[in-house]
Amino acid sequence: MLEKKIAFIGSGAMAEAMISGLLRQKLAKPENLNAADPRAERTAELQKKYKVNPFTDNNKAAEHTDVVVLSVKPQRLTEVLKGLKSAIPPKALVLSIVAGATISKISNGLAHHAVVRSMPNTPAQISQGITVWMASPAVSEAQKEMASKILGALGDEVNVDDESYLDMATALSGTGPAYVFLFMEAMIDAGVHMGFSRRVSEQLVIQTIKGSVSYYEALNQKDGVHVAALRNQVTSPGGTTAEAMYFLEKAGFRTAISRAIWAAYQRSMELGKEKPVHIPETNNGGEK
Repeated sequence: MLEKKIAFIGSGAMAEAMISGLLRQKLAKPENLNAADPRAERTAELQKKYKVNPFTDNNKAAEHTDVVVLSVKPQRLTEVLKGLKSAIPPKALVLSIVAGATISKISNGLAHHAVVRSMPNTPAQISQGITVWMASPAVSEAQKEMASKILGALGDEVNVDDESYLDMATALSGTGPAYVFLFMEAMIDAGVHMGFSRRVSEQLVIQTIKGSVSYYEALNQKDGVHVAALRNQVTSPGGTTAEAMYFLEKAGFRTAISRAIWAAYQRSMELGKEKPVHIPETNNGGEK
């Protein structure tokens, strides 16, 4: 891995997380990492911070590389693919972290068949993320190993063999941190409403969530306990937790979460589709 040349097309927060993780885990050398972005000040910032090679030209950044990481916004992908079409080295691996972008869209857009599609999430920025990924049939075993190591720099990684799981992962784990943050925000605001200072309320909520996850992980690894069993363990008959659970269920808490995830799943699939071409209707004479 240390000798592999990697180009990042799009140098936002997730690309920086990958760069940082690769360097921290000594999986890459700074001189072998290219960071491309239309904003010269952004690539200059990454060069100063990580000693990587800055580019404002995607094609030049992708030249003579072993891996090309697509890390642009979904709305810019079609334009970026069109510009990169003739610049990808024939033996290079294309690794996409673009939400909703299918393997076929990337492969067809670049006229390149060795493509890995992945879906990381924001905790990847501190190497505590989870990434689901899939490789096209043209990706070699050596390239799969490279992809696993690159994505492993972001945290845990899960390789799947059905692309539909990528859209599901986008809705569940990719968007998931936003659900958690919203829940935290609501709990913190409730604590302030009751009379805690915001600092104390934040401390209570953060440690409650961290401790709950750690407690579940410890018991699950040991006994395979289901998360519902732990919820029941906390819920005493006629107690405060039972009262809180009653109101959450009455408000449709589970249904709201389920519907939100399903909506994100549908949106992920929409993002992967090209905009339909409008063909104007004609009359029998062929005129508009």
